[in-house]
Parts: sequence; C-alpha cells; structure tokens
Amino acid sequence: MKIAITGANSSVGLNLLKHIVSATDIDVIAGVRSERAMKSLPSSPQIDPRLITYQNPTQLAAALEGADCIVHLAGILIEDKNTSYASANVDATKAVVEAAQKLGAVHIVFISVVGASKNSSNAYFRSKGLAEEFVKNSGLAASIIRTPILLGPNTAGASSMIGAAKQTKTKILGGGKYSMRPLDIDDLNQAILNCCNSDSLEAKLYELVGPEPISYRDLIQKTAAMMKNSVEIGSVPVAIAKLVAAISSRIKGGGITPTVIDVITMDEVVNKNADGELNITLTPLQNTLEKILEHKKNK
Repeated sequence: MKIAITGANSSVGLNLLKHIVSATDIDVIAGVRSERAMKSLPSSPQIDPRLITYQNPTQLAAALEGADCIVHLAGILIEDKNTSYASANVDATKAVVEAAQKLGAVHIVFISVVGASKNSSNAYFRSKGLAEEFVKNSGLAASIIRTPILLGPNTAGASSMIGAAKQTKTKILGGGKYSMRPLDIDDLNQAILNCCNSDSLEAKLYELVGPEPISYRDLIQKTAAMMKNSVEIGSVPVAIAKLVAAISSRIKGGGITPTVIDVITMDEVVNKNADGELNITLTPLQNTLEKILEHKKNK
C-alpha cells in the first residue's frame, strides 16, 4: 500500500512517518509546501518527499499520483496576514478531495477537531466543519477523526504544558479550569494507520479523545510534580485576554484572536469515544507525560 500525507512536516506528520518507517512496509508520499519543510523530513527508502500546492487540484493530484489512501493533516488554528481559515482549512481540504477523486484514491483520512461544526459560531470550528462536509460528500470511502489537544514529544501542547509546569508562578487563561481529554499522538497515528487499512466503503466520523478528563490547571500541576517542581497557578481573565487579543491581532494582521482563545478554553467533551471502533488501546495520561519528560531529558 502507498499513502500520501499532506502536512507531513507537522508534529503529527513527522510522528506518523516515524511509525510507518519503524513498524510497517508502507510506502509514503510526504507532501510539504516548501523546500525548507522538505529538509525536516526523515530520510528513508519508504518516504518520497514531494512539493505540493493546494491552488490547483489537477497539479495536486499529479503530485500525489500513486497513492491508495490520502491522509490530510494540513490546517491552521492561528491565522496570519497570508493564511486564513477559509484558505488553509476549507479550500485546501476541498482541493485534496478533488485531487483524490481525480487520481482514484481508495480512502481519505481527514484529521479534524473536537467541536467542529459547519454551523458553529466559532470561525475555526466552522471551517473544520465545512472541511468535513467536503470529505463526507466526496463519494469516496473516508475516515474523519476529530481530536482534542494532542500530547507527545515535540507537540505544541506538550511545549506549552512544560513551559508552564517548570515555572514557580504562572498565569493561564481562566485559571485553567476548562476540561481537556489529552490524546497521545502515538494513539492518533495508530488510529490513522488502522483507517488506512480499513476496507470500509463509507464515510465515517470518529471522535477520538484520551482516556481521562483533566482540567488544564491540574494537568500543569501534575506535570510539575513529575518534574519535582511546585507551581503556583494564577488566572488571566478570559474576557480581558479576548479584548487584548482582538486589538493585537487587528494590528498585527493575525496571531492569537478571541476565536483562538475560545478554542483553547473550550471543554473537550464527546458523547462516545471511538477508541474501540478504531481498535486503539489508549495510552494512560501518566504514561504519555512520562514519555514527554523522558524525551525532554534526553534532548
């Protein structure tokens, strides 16, 4: 089997490539958007790095030629002057779907987010919901996996968590009282590979979250304790943070916005976890944190 990965230089993409090279005989087209990004990819006979663009579905299909399954990881949470939710999350997904149709791919795996909805008042969640619609209506077999915050070595979530946990005093949005369901990045990538090997002919939606809920406040304190540290956590009022973000992002033309703050502080809740359907044994949060800290110590 040959799969194509868009956003292959992301933390999820690099972790997925590591899984593939170390444990499978799968060949991979690793799609990235720049020569610089291409240099970050691991070297392996199984990996075929290719430059891709989402501007032209025909060119994209040519770049992904030969792939049986396309794993679409690319997307953004934070907009800038050059990239919007519409272009990076919606239009790019539409282009990937059209490319998959042109090249006759058997399956699409799309990584979305818990909270995605085409009817959401939040622009980020709405963009991911609209992207899901393109995948669902593609006529192709598809797996849409909605994820929470991802934790693992080199993930943005782990970096922020450790950055706060190593302080003696820190302030976080709303005091970090919102509930999270952190998912180990290795669990997600095993789920992705299982989807790639699926013989389903339908478009299916899965919500895959970690095994235990925890507030962000408690997550930081738990991590700090494992680091033999004690951290005093204060609160940044969400309303004030959103006001400052609104002004700052307007001046800069991007960055942290009220939309992003609403995403960060949302309670991560699902009605049914898809670990069983996806044949995943979820990694306990304690083990995930141990793995992250061990990696940090060995860097």
